[in-house]
Amino acid sequence: MYFPTTRLRRLRKNEKIRTIVRETKVCKEDLIYPIFFKEELKGMEKEPITSMPGEFRYSLEAGVEFAKHLEELGLKSIIVFGVPSANEKDEVGTPAFVDDGIVQKAIKAIKENTNLVVISDVCLCQYTSHGHCGLIAENADTDFGLEICNDETLEYLAKVAVSHAKAGVDIVAPSDMMDGRVEAIRCGLDEAGFENVMIMSYSAKYASAFYEPFREAACSSPGLGNRKSYQMDPANSIEAIRECELDVAEGADFLMVKPGLPYLDIIKMIKEEFPLPLATYNVSGEYSMIMAAIEKGYLTDRAIYETLLAFKRAGADLIITNFAPYVLENDMLD
Repeated sequence: MYFPTTRLRRLRKNEKIRTIVRETKVCKEDLIYPIFFKEELKGMEKEPITSMPGEFRYSLEAGVEFAKHLEELGLKSIIVFGVPSANEKDEVGTPAFVDDGIVQKAIKAIKENTNLVVISDVCLCQYTSHGHCGLIAENADTDFGLEICNDETLEYLAKVAVSHAKAGVDIVAPSDMMDGRVEAIRCGLDEAGFENVMIMSYSAKYASAFYEPFREAACSSPGLGNRKSYQMDPANSIEAIRECELDVAEGADFLMVKPGLPYLDIIKMIKEEFPLPLATYNVSGEYSMIMAAIEKGYLTDRAIYETLLAFKRAGADLIITNFAPYVLENDMLD
């Protein structure tokens, strides 16, 4: 018999012992904070995101000040999203790649005022009049009466990435799920002289119900249909490996799984298969449901750290999360 000679509770008997034998830890360096800059906000304005308790859209000045505050607390990385003026949106998402766009201005301002690693979301959905991540061809024989044009979209995604690189971004993160986008962006960056700008691909991005609060935050809901023809089916896992294989072959520097909590198995699979840094996105719906439960008293804020720990235990190296300000301000990390 192993018992009583082997007693695993010896390793749990007090906090000092539990700390030194802890297998998985979440550090400040692991976190990436998603911040929303809204073109129409001025000065130090910020507006609440009603579906994401405690989160805001920021003016350029207010967002940079908040980024500086997070850096002082130990944050190392930030990912930038833009909300352009509604009347500027068009069929091809022109506000996404103009030199004076809201994301381009935000990248430049953050780089000038902080030492943060700046990542930018590369997509068209916030910037197109129809709200889809690619160009559309109407009256196609599809589930919802329109077709997202894959190959025609690639040129525009590359233009977005190059415009971000010109503004000084460190890493571009294509989230559109068009086939071939990593190669198109890599070629576009290299041809423009930005060989050292990295690509963090949203490699396994699922057509998830957990995105709804983000769509309100970024004003990016599709005006017609859904995104199931380009985002992944939540039932599929082998397909995630194939998506990552293609992204690696096309030149991705980082891989990503999105969402996080319902896809811990996918995170583990991909980490075991590919020797690249792996990010996961602790998406808006995951954030909002936990924060709502805390506000109702159904959970304590211990659920936040436990959630982040689950991502690291599954194999994620980096976590994009709206919880970053909360855990930094409340000194919840190792």
